[in-house]
Amino acid sequence: MNMISLLLNLNDSHATSLGFITNFGWTEFLVIAVVALLIFGRRLPEVGRNLGRGLVEFKKGISGIEDELKDVSNQANQAVTPPPTQPRDTTAKPGT
Repeated sequence: MNMISLLLNLNDSHATSLGFITNFGWTEFLVIAVVALLIFGRRLPEVGRNLGRGLVEFKKGISGIEDELKDVSNQANQAVTPPPTQPRDTTAKPGT
């Protein structure tokens, strides 16, 4: 079970709970949106843009970490598995 499904009780089909807040419905989302609009006002596009930039940077950081882990894993696998060797020819050649 991941962190989001722990925070959001997704198993309950009637209501979503967010942490200690239960029965989180559309009216609560609407109230939060109105409060956010009142607080941020004209800066809301700037806040959204900065939030988007932050998410992009976060995704880049996560993909960079994943790439590094894959590289280390590949290097470890190459170090563990010996290179393939050529089988020796055990048949006698004519003339020897």
